[in-house]
Amino acid sequence: MPTRANPLHAATEWRAQELLLMSQVMRLVGKSLAPEVVLREMLHLISELLGLNRGRIVLADFVGDIALEGLANRKPEPRDSDFHPTSSIRYAYGLTHTEMARGRYGPAEGITGRVLATAQPIIVQDIDAEPQFLARSVTRDKLPQEVVAFIALPIEVNREVIGVLACHRIRSRDRQLNDDVAVLKILATLAGQLLQLQALVGEKTRALQAKNQLLTRALETAAARYGIIGTSPALLQALSELERVSEATASVLLLGESGTGKELFARAVHLSSPRRDQPFIKVNCAAIPDSLFESELFGYERGAFTGAQTARAGWFEQADQGTIFLDEIGDMPLVMQTKLLRTLQEGTIVRLGGKREIKVAVRVVAATNRDLEQDVQQGLFRRDLFYRLHVIPIRLPSLRERPQDIRALALHFLSRANQDNQRNVSLAPDALAQLEQHPWPGNIRELGNVIERLVLLTDSVMVPAKELRRFLPADNGDAPLLKPVAASVHAALPPLVRDYQTVQSHSAVQLQQALRAHGGNQSRAAQAMGLTARQFGYRLRKLGLQDAK
Repeated sequence: MPTRANPLHAATEWRAQELLLMSQVMRLVGKSLAPEVVLREMLHLISELLGLNRGRIVLADFVGDIALEGLANRKPEPRDSDFHPTSSIRYAYGLTHTEMARGRYGPAEGITGRVLATAQPIIVQDIDAEPQFLARSVTRDKLPQEVVAFIALPIEVNREVIGVLACHRIRSRDRQLNDDVAVLKILATLAGQLLQLQALVGEKTRALQAKNQLLTRALETAAARYGIIGTSPALLQALSELERVSEATASVLLLGESGTGKELFARAVHLSSPRRDQPFIKVNCAAIPDSLFESELFGYERGAFTGAQTARAGWFEQADQGTIFLDEIGDMPLVMQTKLLRTLQEGTIVRLGGKREIKVAVRVVAATNRDLEQDVQQGLFRRDLFYRLHVIPIRLPSLRERPQDIRALALHFLSRANQDNQRNVSLAPDALAQLEQHPWPGNIRELGNVIERLVLLTDSVMVPAKELRRFLPADNGDAPLLKPVAASVHAALPPLVRDYQTVQSHSAVQLQQALRAHGGNQSRAAQAMGLTARQFGYRLRKLGLQDAK
């Protein structure tokens, strides 16, 4: 603060202090709108720079976030002269917590209560000469022995008094009292605007939060309707995209790793669309032999080939007016990709052995865990078909991206497995925590398999983490997945629930070794490797070993 000097020099110094005070307060407002940060520091600054001590902001007790929002938005009304609120100190500098706690005022009580009740500023020149000055927060013996003044100014929001800005001041100073009052009036106005702005921001924030909660609940309801378990942001994003395109007729391409629930999502696309009451046909492109693709998809006429005793409608005809789900679309042969593209472009099919075109109105949902763009570059997938299917791509998150959903999924699978097998198995909290920490390379399918295996094979009613570990797939690194031939010849029966294994789980050498060990019998070789005969045959075809013995 300026020291005593000639009046002109002192006045100049005080103006500099005022400018510094205002610039510092504005800097605070630029950094934060939180009243607990700005208002307390503002009171600190008026003490340090202007010598106005023990500053406090007293707010009416009815003032909360909701009340402030109401004041901030409603039109000014005539003041009710009979309404005198109670009040208390909310922000202060130079007061202890105990002193702040004592700063509570009844209706129109003391100087502070009168300012709040009358909306008029009050300047007490000498607190010792003012009978209404209560000295409630700070007792007189804690104040300087000199004459102490007290300044109290109303804080308004939309012309409604909601609080008081007040402070002590040594009466005899080389600074005009009116100058202090003028600065405090500006700060009281700023405090009101800051409280109003915070209320408006809070109102908008709560409105957005409420809207988000409604949207989340809507998505969760949709998820429950479709049988999709989980509330993670990644899953809700995929569901949101699904809901947005539900009314369209364009093709949908579901992308993601194997085991992420593509069939469930494909069915959700169908159920959320106007076609929900029409057929939903699922076609697994990886399970259809190349020679049967055309007849399966488009049907055949009587006599089209040996054994075709009657005509048969293909999957596209059966899905007319509904939805067809082409799973593992990346495994469709190139020649069939050409015919599929024609069907998608023209909306017609021609049965095998037939000549007439048949109109079909079908929405196509395709799915793949392959990188189709890379297949296009390598000439394994038609570029024009890729763009035709890629109109609405929806990426399904892996289970690693949805860790918060693992517990809900595990409990869902546990309940289903218990019902199917008349068991009453439960998972201990540490077991659920262990499930959440597992990487799950096989995604939801692998999790479901582990839970089913556990229910079938455990002897415990409450399964702890220690026992759960023996049901989790072992991380064998680069160890060969095929057991030694000598051991596999006498292999036990396959497990009731098979571990998840990727298409690349076995090399050509391992497949050939298993075939030789079992005299070329694919079923026995598959059983020894923990595969179904279909999975074994599919791997042979993928590696060009169909004729291997």
